[in-house]
Amino acid sequence: MDGRRAPSASPPGAWRALGRARLALLAGGLLVNVGTFAVYPYLAVLLRDRLGVGMAQVGIVLGIATLAQFASAPLTAAFAERFGLKRTLTLATVGYLLGAAAYLGGVDRPALTLLGLLLSCGAGALYSPAYRGYLVQAADVAERPRLVSAGNAAGQLGIAVGPVVGALLLHEPARLFTLTTALYAALALGHCLLRPEPPPDRQPPVEPFRRVLRGVAVLPFTVTVLTHYLYMQFYQYLATFVDGRLPAAVLGVVMMGYALGLALGQPLLARRIGLAGYPAAMAAGFGCMAVGLVAIADGSVAGVAVGALAMSGGTAVLFLKNDLEALALSRRSATVTFGQQRLAVGLGALASGVLGGNLYGLLERADRLSWFWLAVAAQCLLLPPLALLAGRRLSRPRPPASRRR
Repeated sequence: MDGRRAPSASPPGAWRALGRARLALLAGGLLVNVGTFAVYPYLAVLLRDRLGVGMAQVGIVLGIATLAQFASAPLTAAFAERFGLKRTLTLATVGYLLGAAAYLGGVDRPALTLLGLLLSCGAGALYSPAYRGYLVQAADVAERPRLVSAGNAAGQLGIAVGPVVGALLLHEPARLFTLTTALYAALALGHCLLRPEPPPDRQPPVEPFRRVLRGVAVLPFTVTVLTHYLYMQFYQYLATFVDGRLPAAVLGVVMMGYALGLALGQPLLARRIGLAGYPAAMAAGFGCMAVGLVAIADGSVAGVAVGALAMSGGTAVLFLKNDLEALALSRRSATVTFGQQRLAVGLGALASGVLGGNLYGLLERADRLSWFWLAVAAQCLLLPPLALLAGRRLSRPRPPASRRR
């Protein structure tokens, strides 16, 4: 492990050392998420109004689109590995542009709205692994914490700003989609001008598409599934829980504070997270999440605010450490590794929707919703040791068949 750790001090001028190409890509990643999250939180309302269907049907459409976006990530990452990262990023922004244009033209044509959703999800599946792969391409192990955390921070700032932009223009969707179309047109042009990615110092062998999961880092993949299974219950069910308890504006401020805390805190903690052992990082991250979920169970403004702050700290540690550990243990390129990790995120989100949704509904019917947060907090303490044990066992190489006889 020591050979993979970062140095004890950050080099001076660390941000300047990122280089113009990486800084330009970080700005692009921020703006991509501004455009995406100006629309994403309001898609359910948009689809319901344009398609004229109930929320159950809208939920199915969104669930299928989201699952396809995450499940295809290993394939899109393998595609980026072959096609080139810069070209994949440019292709993805063109996809975002076409998606926004389809939303704009879909006011009276519901089919165009569905096409816009598919194009946007496909663009996201292409963009994410290529974006992260470009940032760490040709970087040594000591640089990875800073680069990965910078990429995450840029994305989180976009997630914080995007819903505010969307809320201001939600009642004028034509203006919203005109704005996002113009934004993605500028981003597509900007990515065309991006410098081609530097060649890696050591290029792992390129595997066929049918082996996109070969060489997966089992332990961080397992812990990433668990991380997002627990985190997404906070993200998906908090708004429903506080409905009638807190004003909507307060919830908006709390969630923006969560995103900003993650965006600003992770780069500040990056060096320490890189130095920490994986079990220690898991204990700190899941411990903070447990504290946050217990605080949320109180249901008060103070409890929810403190809970979101603790969740921000816990996820800042886990999101970064999971990716760093995956990069260290994977036998594949960084781009493919990020694609595999994105699949783990999707599996965790799916488990959250299925298992967490059923538990939430059960306790809601029993009028014991505060118990939901306590139950998820208990899982933050009980499940990580099991995931660590299972991941380590699965990671052990199997002895040759002749030795097993």
